[in-house]
Amino acid sequence: MVWEPGEEAWEAKLAALRSYRRATGHLAPRQDAVWTDPADGTQVPIGQHMANLRRKGAKNGLGKDPKRAEQRAAQLAAIDPDWNCPWPLDWQRHYRMLADLVEADGSLPEIQPGVLMDGDDIGKWLQQQKQPAVWARLLPEQQERLSTLGIKPLEAPSPAPAAKRAAKGPSKAQAAFQRGLAALAQWVEPEGADRPVPRGAVVEITVDGETEPVVVKLGVWVSNTKSRRDKLTQEQRDALRELGVDWA
Repeated sequence: MVWEPGEEAWEAKLAALRSYRRATGHLAPRQDAVWTDPADGTQVPIGQHMANLRRKGAKNGLGKDPKRAEQRAAQLAAIDPDWNCPWPLDWQRHYRMLADLVEADGSLPEIQPGVLMDGDDIGKWLQQQKQPAVWARLLPEQQERLSTLGIKPLEAPSPAPAAKRAAKGPSKAQAAFQRGLAALAQWVEPEGADRPVPRGAVVEITVDGETEPVVVKLGVWVSNTKSRRDKLTQEQRDALRELGVDWA
């Protein structure tokens, strides 16, 4: 029997992942997360491990041999079927926290923004998922998973009552604001609301009626919107606050 050093390292990694999954209920750590293996007290960079394993193509941590990579992927799926989910691990981690609450209590309790679980503001994240613009960008399976937990999107704001304005549709300024808001919501999902939007940030969004993605200079839009925040409507301020914009 020949035992390869690489296989020994892989088995050690699997053991740490199993231990982490048993303790947390997921394989969706933050990328900087470090796990102390209860078996021997070893510090394991569990977040970096998962980031490496989920890399696309031949550069992932499954090995270059296709057959071996397939076997290792199956081993990971046996630990957690969602280890390589098609959405960000941050989303998966928040979802699993809520799913565990439902499994324990039978229903989802009321969770306000500011409620922390394992360092994550789970209440703030939950409110973000309910926003119509954020909900619309979720994959159908993500929407289904949230719906199973009893989470539904909030109703979109009703249009302005003025029939004339409704007939003409939104103004250019209103349309530009909605595009900027959609781009900001798209930025917040993977990056987090606490990370400032750099001046040069650019985001591509999907707009109804457009065949190609629309490019939004998000950093410029945020700066300009902040400079004229005294001219924003209450509805626009509320929409910005829902995405964690403190100056709104």
